[in-house]
Amino acid sequence: MRKILASMLLFAAALSANPARALDSTSPPVVVTPLADRSQTASGQPIVLPQKNVQVLVSTYDIAVGATLPVHKHPFARYAYVGAGTLKVTNVETGNSNTYKTGDFIIEMIGQWHQATNIGDAPVKLLVIDQAERGAKNTLLRQ
Repeated sequence: MRKILASMLLFAAALSANPARALDSTSPPVVVTPLADRSQTASGQPIVLPQKNVQVLVSTYDIAVGATLPVHKHPFARYAYVGAGTLKVTNVETGNSNTYKTGDFIIEMIGQWHQATNIGDAPVKLLVIDQAERGAKNTLLRQ
C-alpha cells in the first residue's frame, strides 16, 4: 500500500512540476454539449428505473421514409438520440404527439401505447438506450 501511495505522490509531483507534459498539446480540447436535462418522460411521467437486475441495452434503429412502427409500449425506461431525420411519436391513448428532429433526445413514455412515424424526407437514425430488468423485453407490441 505504501508503494502505491508513494508512486501516486511521485506521479502527482511530476505533473505539477511540468503540467505541459501531462497533456499532449496537439490534442483538441474536450467540448461537452448537453443534450438533455429532464426528470420526466415525453408524456410527463416521472422517470422510474428498474429496481433489480438492471441491464443496459444499446441499439441503433434505421427507419425508412414514410415507415410507421407498430403500436407498442415500454415497461422500462428507454432513451433515444435522433442522429438524423424527423420522427413523429403519437401517444395513442391520449392522441398527443411530439415531433423530434436531428439532434433531439427522447425520453420515451413508460407503459403507454404509442407509435412513431418517419414524417421527413430522409431515413430516421436513432441511437436507443434501454434500461430494463435482465431478460425482460422492453418493447411490447399491441395485439
